[in-house]
Amino acid sequence: MKGYAMLRIGETGWIEKERPECGPLDAIIRPLAVSPCTSDVHTVWEGAIGERENMILGHEGCGIVEEVGSLVKDFKVGDRIMVAAITPDWGSLEAQSGYPMHSNGMLAGWKFSNFKDGVFGEYFHVNEADSNLALLPDEISPEEACMLADMVPTGFHGVELADIQFGDTVLVIGIGPVGLMAVAGANLRGAARIIAVGSRPVTIEAAKGYGATDFISYKDGPIDEQVLDLTNGKGVDRIVIAGGDVSTFEPAIKALKPAGKIGNVNYLGGGVYIQIPRVEWGVGMGHKQIVGGLMPGGRLRMEKLSQLVVNKKLDLNPLITHRFNGFEHVEDALFLMKDKPKDLIKPVVTI
Repeated sequence: MKGYAMLRIGETGWIEKERPECGPLDAIIRPLAVSPCTSDVHTVWEGAIGERENMILGHEGCGIVEEVGSLVKDFKVGDRIMVAAITPDWGSLEAQSGYPMHSNGMLAGWKFSNFKDGVFGEYFHVNEADSNLALLPDEISPEEACMLADMVPTGFHGVELADIQFGDTVLVIGIGPVGLMAVAGANLRGAARIIAVGSRPVTIEAAKGYGATDFISYKDGPIDEQVLDLTNGKGVDRIVIAGGDVSTFEPAIKALKPAGKIGNVNYLGGGVYIQIPRVEWGVGMGHKQIVGGLMPGGRLRMEKLSQLVVNKKLDLNPLITHRFNGFEHVEDALFLMKDKPKDLIKPVVTI
């Protein structure tokens, strides 16, 4: 089969590989649509997870079941399916302890385009099909299903990690596609005020639609100073970090109230240490919590989140700004994600 791969750090291209084999619990999927992610950019051009050679990229997609293992009960050849970017090993001790995303090692629930070929191939393999696949509802398009693979569950997990409550004032740092879904999730969770950090008009308009009430830009000065001005010096109850770098935690801590919580779902592609200001962290005793997490993945989460779309609680179409038709355009979509033109939120390739 053909696939679009990371050849080595800084280099990508088309390669030929053997079609993956199907284990008794697994499934082989033929993609219907795929979407590149900023994580692919970090992986290839920043070498964020180290060297990878001839690894097929991509972890956002949906498809049609081509083959199922002999022990798969709930899916059959021809089913249209969704699959999360994170496909845990559900029998692992980590999964049993409540952290399936770290099954058999830190971040090891993230298999596609990490240590296993991803979805940018003519076929891709899914482990533990009954636990990691979900049927694609007729009301959801393949393009929308790609958003449900990663953008929605990751943005919503940031909201879960920050423990957003009714009436909270929330800061969302970075309103790319994950940040936009954090805005939407915060709104669904009952946040009273949502301050979004972003500067591109296309993302600002989308954020307004998802429930953001205020906007600031890092280009206009320190984020924390702008937040404190907006809140009369009080700061915010909760923060979701969905963009930035290792230095972003400093203004976040400064903008957070004592006993506030930060949920980080941003992939930190570079740097060695994050910066936490000592005094504003309450000299270590301010009850300002930082929780960084990879979203859980799995069938149940996909089924539940998809119902938000089916029942018109969540519209994913504003995320999709660029559409391609044909497998050969995977490369174009990936480089679009790398270059990030001003009118881009997410590209999708329909196959």
